[in-house]
Amino acid sequence: MNPIFSKLLLVLLLPFSFSPKEEVKKHPFHVSNTEVAYNAKNKSLEITCKIFTDDFENVLSKRFKSKIDLYSKSQEKEMSAFVKNYLESTLKFVIDEKSMKYNYLGFENDHEATNVYLEIGNSAAFKTLSVDNSILYDLFEDQMNILHVEKNGNRKSTKASFPERKMAVSF
Repeated sequence: MNPIFSKLLLVLLLPFSFSPKEEVKKHPFHVSNTEVAYNAKNKSLEITCKIFTDDFENVLSKRFKSKIDLYSKSQEKEMSAFVKNYLESTLKFVIDEKSMKYNYLGFENDHEATNVYLEIGNSAAFKTLSVDNSILYDLFEDQMNILHVEKNGNRKSTKASFPERKMAVSF
C-alpha cells in the first residue's frame, strides 16, 4: 500500500477510533410513535407509545436527576414510576373536546425501543381525538412525534414536529 495513502487513511479513521461509545450508538432520527386503537367491545382506547430507549433514558435522567436504566429488572418499580410521571406531563388526550385521563399500564423494552402501554376506559365511540404530545421536546429540537389512530378498521395518522405539540384526527 502506498505510504501516503496509509497515512491519509490513518488520519481519517483515527478520530472514529476514539469516539465515545455513546456517539456510536446515536441514531439520526428523533421520533416517537403513539398508536391508539379503539376497542369497541370494551369501549376503551388502547395506547402504545414507542420511544427510542437511549433517548428515553436520557430525558428521564435529565428530568429526574437520577441514573436511569430501563433494562434493570431490579429497579423496574422505580423506573416505572419515572416513566409514568414523565408521560403524565408530556402526553394529554382530548376526546370530542373533553379532556381524558388515562391509566398507565406499564412498559417493556423491545430491542432499541421502549413500549409504554396506556388505556382510556369508558370511552364511547368518538368523532375526534386530539393529542398534546411533547415527548422528548425537552431533549431535542428536531423531535417528531407521530400519531396513528385506528377505529372500526379505519386508520388515520398525523405528526407534530418540535415545537408543535397538537395533533388531531377526525372520523
